[in-house]
Parts: sequence; C-alpha cells; structure tokens
Amino acid sequence: MTKLYEVSSWQEFLSLVESEHLRGWAFRGQRDAEWCLESSLSRRLKQFVPAEDWADREDRAIRVFKRKAHYFLNDTTSLKDDFRCLALMQHHGAPTRLLDFTKSPYVASYFALQSCTTPAAVYAVNTPALWHEATPPGLPELTRDAIDPRTSDSLRKFYLSNDYPVVWPGEPWSMDRRIVAQAGTFMLPGKVDVSVEDLLNNYEYDQPLLAKIVLSPEIRQEAMDALYRMNISSATLFPDLDGLARSISYELEVSWVGSSGSHR
Repeated sequence: MTKLYEVSSWQEFLSLVESEHLRGWAFRGQRDAEWCLESSLSRRLKQFVPAEDWADREDRAIRVFKRKAHYFLNDTTSLKDDFRCLALMQHHGAPTRLLDFTKSPYVASYFALQSCTTPAAVYAVNTPALWHEATPPGLPELTRDAIDPRTSDSLRKFYLSNDYPVVWPGEPWSMDRRIVAQAGTFMLPGKVDVSVEDLLNNYEYDQPLLAKIVLSPEIRQEAMDALYRMNISSATLFPDLDGLARSISYELEVSWVGSSGSHR
C-alpha cells in the first residue's frame, strides 16, 4: 500500500525527503493531491477514445509523430529509437504513457507548489527496489533488465501491447537538456488503463514502493522562496526561452529590494 505523509511546514518536508528512508527514490510533484498517478495518455484516452481502440490509437500517434517530426529536427536519430521518440514526444507536449519524475525532491516540490491553491502532492517511488528486487505480481522473471524498453523490441512487447502489469523506471541512453536540468527520469507503465499507483501497489515486495507526501498550500510561499534561492525555477528547469517566460509568473509575486533600495 502507498505510504501516506502529510506535512504542514517546509522544514517538515525537508526532514522527510532528506531522511535515509527516501534516499535514492524518484519524485513527482502534482499541484492537486487528489489527482491520480497516471499519464497524459491515460487521461486523454479515457476522455475521448473507446477502450477497444486504445492500442491502435497509441501506435498511430507514435507513427504520425515519426513521419512528421523530421521536418523540425536537425538530428533525426531519436526517431529511430522508440523509447527516445516517446521521450521527445513527452518533451514537446504530446500525450504519452510516460510519467515525468525527477531524482530531486526539491524539483518535484517546485512542480507541486508553483501553482497550487489546494493541497498538493509529491509522490516518491522506491526506484532502488524496482531496480534490484521488486517484481510484478506472479511474474518474477520480469526484472527491470528483462523489460528494459531501450533494448530490441521490449517497448512494443511489454508496454505498447498493454498486456503486462509492469512499471519501468529510467531514462533514454541519450538525454536532452531538459531531462538533465531537471535531474529527470520516467516511470513507464505497461498498462494505461491502470494507475501507476495500483500497478506498484500490486508488485511483490515486502515494503511499500510508493509514498505520497501531501503538502499544505500554507507552506507554498516559504517553499517557493527557498527554492528560488536554490536556483530552482522554470528558467533553470526549462533551459530555453519558454522556460524564461514561464519563470516570470513567479517574478510577478516577489519584489527583491537591494541595499540601494532599487528593485531587480
């Protein structure tokens, strides 16, 4: 079962994520604590596509992207690798089965709190256990290495088929600037009709693989100020002009007065 924590101060959050218990885990911030841990593809398909057509529509979406994306790329190498192609689609806003995570709890807290007005959440996944010990229910042979989407036809077999109750943590061999800037990683589920939370809670392991940290919106101001001082902002997490533009949202909230009385 998911381990639930509720924190009411920024210091309480720091003490929790810096504890030995969550060391080496991966994190995801969501601005609404009520949201399910599911991919953008899952949400889109559930809203607009009959369940019997999901596999065909996902396959078609990837195929269409591959056929047209080369017009906008100087290097088309990523289009030849299905997993890198999924990461590229995710990067540019296409619905995919990938869930963005980060190895930094601070980055995750930024995404959770930057726009929240109600309780937000940071999810934490025990990636060391998924790497070495935990296996899907009744399928001990499906270790992380066995279902690695970066090898041969594994992505199509274990994921796009939508037949296997697995979750794979990791990144493409070649990472883009955004993944590097965010200390990013992904959770790749084998089923899009089941939440990642349910998939992980059914894994065979003697400890919870998933924790949910609910953040009170009252800690937002203190947290955002602290994260700003840590140089965590949209400008640094999205190292391009779009990121700089996004960062202006927070710049609107604060006024930094220097010793001369001037504002930055």
